[in-house]
Amino acid sequence: MTDTHCPYCALQCAMTLTPSGGPLPVSVAGRDFPTNRGGLCKKGWSSAELLGDRGRLTTPLVRGVDGELHSAEWDETLDLLAARLRQTADEHGHDAVGVFGGGGLTNEKAYQLGKFARIALRTSRIDYNGRFCMSSAAAAANRAFGIDRGLPFPLTDLDTAETILLLGSNVGDTMPPFVSHLQGARARGGLVVVDPRRSSTARLCADGGGTHLQPVPGTDLVLLLALIHVVIAERLYDRDYVAARTSGFAALRGSVSSWWPERAATITGVPAQSIREVARSLARAESAYILTGRGVEQHVDGTDTATAAIDLALLLGLPGAPGSGYGTLTGQGNGQGGREHGQKADQLPGYRKITDPAARAHVAAVWGVDPDIIPGAGIPAVELLQSAGLPGGIRALLVHGSNVVVSAPNVATVRAALDRLDLLVVSDFFLSETAQMADIVLPVLQWAEEEGTMTNLEGRVLRRRRAVDPPAGARSELWILAELARRLDAPGTWSLEPIEVFDELARASAGGPADYSGLSHALLDTGIEAHWPFPPGSLGTPRLFTDRFAHPDGRALLVAVRAREHEPPTAERLHLVTGRLLEQYQSGTQTRRVPELVSLHPALIVQLHPATARRHGIEEGGEVRIENDRGGLTAIAELTGDIRPDTVFLPFHYPGTASANLLTDDSVDPHSAMPEFKRALVHVSAV
Repeated sequence: MTDTHCPYCALQCAMTLTPSGGPLPVSVAGRDFPTNRGGLCKKGWSSAELLGDRGRLTTPLVRGVDGELHSAEWDETLDLLAARLRQTADEHGHDAVGVFGGGGLTNEKAYQLGKFARIALRTSRIDYNGRFCMSSAAAAANRAFGIDRGLPFPLTDLDTAETILLLGSNVGDTMPPFVSHLQGARARGGLVVVDPRRSSTARLCADGGGTHLQPVPGTDLVLLLALIHVVIAERLYDRDYVAARTSGFAALRGSVSSWWPERAATITGVPAQSIREVARSLARAESAYILTGRGVEQHVDGTDTATAAIDLALLLGLPGAPGSGYGTLTGQGNGQGGREHGQKADQLPGYRKITDPAARAHVAAVWGVDPDIIPGAGIPAVELLQSAGLPGGIRALLVHGSNVVVSAPNVATVRAALDRLDLLVVSDFFLSETAQMADIVLPVLQWAEEEGTMTNLEGRVLRRRRAVDPPAGARSELWILAELARRLDAPGTWSLEPIEVFDELARASAGGPADYSGLSHALLDTGIEAHWPFPPGSLGTPRLFTDRFAHPDGRALLVAVRAREHEPPTAERLHLVTGRLLEQYQSGTQTRRVPELVSLHPALIVQLHPATARRHGIEEGGEVRIENDRGGLTAIAELTGDIRPDTVFLPFHYPGTASANLLTDDSVDPHSAMPEFKRALVHVSAV
């Protein structure tokens, strides 16, 4: 038996894999662990299906002169790839080669990928799909607290909460075992869920469990400003905490003076009395938490919205207080660790800024190179992809652990951009939709075939353990990067062993905000709780902010933010929101291969309110055309009173002509470069 963790979301549920004599190589059992308490969702229970899938890639593929992908040997493929990368850099400069990483890579692979980009390829053009996930939450936390960790407290702290305000997250579908941590607040009638849909999580508020606020999509910032207004106007804020532990109160007070609840109600659709009641319940609670998710963050004002949520939490004295706090719910399996160790365009390992000379010197010493060869800050994901094949843009792109032709916004433009590339290389274990466009496809290892570490939504570093042997032709990304580094005459060392790569990562992170330097595989194997920062000799940091924040003066910063005007919906143009289904995950590259997970929604569905459907002549189960100026698609109608009449919902797991991201906007937040995933205007009509 092998103890490891689920391959999917950032809850990183603990599981045990046991060799099986059946059709699958292992059987899956939930394992008692603080985050999941032995439970798993449908995706976790069926995860072993992926290990025996017939579509598994087991040999490199190279596109031939006939335009088709053909099997090739590893040596000849890597020789070809290294030569093409050299040629691109020689002809167009180092920044003509781009790297796109993923939030599902282990810490070791994420670290090595960032190192490879910067000292083997010498390119600044690296970013990752976490830019589509956590970037607004990270930007908000960094400017308010001086540090970004999704949950700065253990998840089990929520169990005793009196009130929990959950904005823009449907954990009932995205990470079902999380729901057990909401039951205490629900039993006290203190669960408040903010969502344009009556989601499975919002339904927990029924029968006295709490309050569901159903705002107009894209108006969450106005709602939060109104809550702050009530807290200040009614003197509900913690004056001692604000005076001792924050700065910026005067500017914040002035910025919200015009957002009285009645005005906010005309924009958000949330009754003024509901706004007042929620503000008062948060203020009078002995134990309260405010949690945000992608629904309020994946907007062009996502950083400001997350900032307003932090402002509200700080006014109430929650961050760092016993039994209270603020946090944001990381989505991808290693969304936290993936952004800490070098995949982001502006960061070095340990969450260091790449523009900081001291940080560059420290990391360069670990890598054994001159700091001057480390490139400067690159460009974020949307801009990186848009630049493909254009003058001054990237000419070659290496994609690791991401399926951008399904998951990127305004995806038709992304597909066109990838077509303009001279070279597209994809490392994956299945032939994803992005891999189908590639010139070279490299088969890599799956979760149960590799050793390494992941960092969950609490900032807890966990061990991923090998339980089965990989197919003979598949290789670890660590091996691939080492082989390419050797062919490119890269400086430094390139270990093939995850345990050694982690030790190097730990040294590179030492003294940084995300300090792993006191950790090792051996220490993690003892089962310790390892929340970063974890410097040598420490017991880790399960709870941040108990004494001070990470700004030089030790105070948190209250940041005054302002709401922007949005174009309102009309009878002919509706709000589109996108999100997840219980059975699916991300772009569906893995989950769409599991029959049990596909059976409930084998085709794309669109949720509409019955009144909206009648107005447009749409019937339950009928085909619906959804369009805007970026594209269009057809889906099957699912009529429900759980959604606002001015809103339609599409899941984003489907590929090709069923991709919801054909309709989403690639405008980005000015602070985080997060795209506007969660709000678009569309026309609907019966087919």
